[in-house]
Amino acid sequence: MRADSLARGAADRLVAAGYSSGAAEARTLLAHVLGTTPAGLLVAPDLSDEQCADFDDLVSRRLSGTPVQHLTGEAWFRTVRLEVGPGVFVPRPETEVMTGWALDRMRDVSATGRRPVVVELCAGSGAITKALAAEGPDADLHAVELSPTAVDYAQRNLEGQGVDLREGDMAEAFGDLDGTVDVVVVNPPYIPLEAWESVQPDVRDHDPELALFSGDDGLVATRVVARVAQRLLVGGGWVCSEHAEVQHESAPQVFAHAGFEHVRDHHDLTGRPRFVTARMPEGFVAGWAS
Repeated sequence: MRADSLARGAADRLVAAGYSSGAAEARTLLAHVLGTTPAGLLVAPDLSDEQCADFDDLVSRRLSGTPVQHLTGEAWFRTVRLEVGPGVFVPRPETEVMTGWALDRMRDVSATGRRPVVVELCAGSGAITKALAAEGPDADLHAVELSPTAVDYAQRNLEGQGVDLREGDMAEAFGDLDGTVDVVVVNPPYIPLEAWESVQPDVRDHDPELALFSGDDGLVATRVVARVAQRLLVGGGWVCSEHAEVQHESAPQVFAHAGFEHVRDHHDLTGRPRFVTARMPEGFVAGWAS
């Protein structure tokens, strides 16, 4: 059967089921079956009966709610490919703008003749750090993740990148780097527990809860990030931390309350409030204000 007709039929099924990106998802799944790219489908040969059956199975599993990335075993983030699957958070395009902001700060440091020191907290699959390694200047890159399952993915994704990857709690991580870090970047869990019902099923049912929920107000992990950034950053260093759209005021307040300066909120690719940035004052003496 022809690839284009198969893709159209699957796209119609997905869109009818409420998947607004059904056409793109159908092409992604079909390309996976054929071992090519979505663009490569334009010149793809007819599918065998076995390939048709494999494709139909993937579409059926997508219709049941399984994320496309779990079906293909991969996700793209900025310019890098990542291995993903059950037990690790699937990176989203919304995080790409924050990663670009961190890259700019790395370049600022590099322009002074110094090698940037960067720490990613809550690293998950290692998406942010891998993008920083691929696109940024030479840097000392460090990452920490609590989940052993996610660490396994991160190890594979960061292999050969020279990244110092550690398994553990971010609250206690990198004591050996205190006061030496130029950029702290993090996509922490930030969904309030009370919002469980409103989370999209393909996120709630397949991404690990550890990467999603963070206390009654969704800011428990963000407060830890502020504390950790206090002790890690050099004077003039920066922290950037993702947050939920509705936290565009409360998340920046966490960092302002912790003594950071130049606290500012930023929008993502869709124009929604998505991450906060803050600068460590020169000569700052860390001391968490509760």
